[in-house]
Amino acid sequence: MNPDVSTGLILSGGGARAAYQVGVLQGVAQIKRECGVRGSPFDIYCGTSAGAINAAALACVNDRFDLAVDTLIGLWGALTPEHVYRADAFGVVRSGTQWMTMMSLGWALRRWRRSQPRSLMDNAPLHEFLHDHIHLARLPRLLARGHLRALAVSGSSYSSGHHVSFYQTALPLQPWARSLRLAVPTRIRVEHLMASSAIPFIFPAQPLPLAGREEWFGDGSMRQSAPISPAIHLGAQRVLVIGAGRMQEGPHPRDLLPGSAGAPSLAQIAGHTLSTIFLDALTVDVERAQRINKTLALLTPEQLTCTHLRPVELMVIAPSRRLDELAAQHQQELPRPVRALLAALGVQGRGRSASGSALASYLLFVPGYTQALIELGLADTLARRAELLRFFGWSAQQDVPRTWSPHRPGLSR
Repeated sequence: MNPDVSTGLILSGGGARAAYQVGVLQGVAQIKRECGVRGSPFDIYCGTSAGAINAAALACVNDRFDLAVDTLIGLWGALTPEHVYRADAFGVVRSGTQWMTMMSLGWALRRWRRSQPRSLMDNAPLHEFLHDHIHLARLPRLLARGHLRALAVSGSSYSSGHHVSFYQTALPLQPWARSLRLAVPTRIRVEHLMASSAIPFIFPAQPLPLAGREEWFGDGSMRQSAPISPAIHLGAQRVLVIGAGRMQEGPHPRDLLPGSAGAPSLAQIAGHTLSTIFLDALTVDVERAQRINKTLALLTPEQLTCTHLRPVELMVIAPSRRLDELAAQHQQELPRPVRALLAALGVQGRGRSASGSALASYLLFVPGYTQALIELGLADTLARRAELLRFFGWSAQQDVPRTWSPHRPGLSR
């Protein structure tokens, strides 16, 4: 691998689905070791929602990439709902039941106005979990020593409507701005990860400082029109994108309970909405990047000097099967209070008779499901070993320096 080529990793959102990314990274690490390659294959990390958490976890240990991947495998494999949100009966009643009651009987419950619940679930346990397991204090040292070039996490401001990429870099980098998109240099904190992963309606919005004032942020997948863009702005010339859902979905039977009417349940609508938020923008941006690359390949060297666009080598790895089908096999493993809450929305059954599994697939932080996702990610990656070797330029017993060589960041879209 050419050390002068900066390689970015983009991890998309998807709640519990992000365990799939860990399996892909396990496959990358395994292939890297088989080729005798040392160090990390990435120097730029960009993450959104749960992908922001994975990206931060990797970036903080980028001087020991294999250890970082092994740690993520252990964390996701043992993750339970209690690590992410209140799953006990009192916690569910306090957030979810009140939220649903306010939605249906708010006109009769104005006395609750001062204590209106902010979300379906209380994700306070996640804040403590991230503090314990993601060591963001290591970032400045790794950046200064050249083990890492940049980390960026994205959030969506409910206050201003902007999509914001918060980034921390090794060298000063001028912030960029596009229509309703901003980049803000800052020191990444757990609060940024909480904001980026605040799935709308399900988890509460988080306050973050922006331009001298406080704004409320939700999941970074919302209004994210160009997920690949931050990596390019940060200097990536080669980008690996790991999705958390199939990039191309063919026709499939509608998810209905046996004998039910044709109208979708709230769970089906919510699952469809979340899939739109988490998957569609990435699919469109990948297609856009591929079209730009094809167009640039037709230009002469002289013509290339007249445009600010530059080709970016792109590889995408996404699940080879529908994750809601996989979730249907495990949704009964959720704690009983959570199952009861989701059942009220239409998440019921298991296997082929399950309904609302698309929504459940984002909340199934249970070992059976996350381990199955990790195994799927590993299998999908190993099946594309030859493509990965070409993408990274790896061959047997090739040695790669641990640090990146500073160079001028490429201009971006």
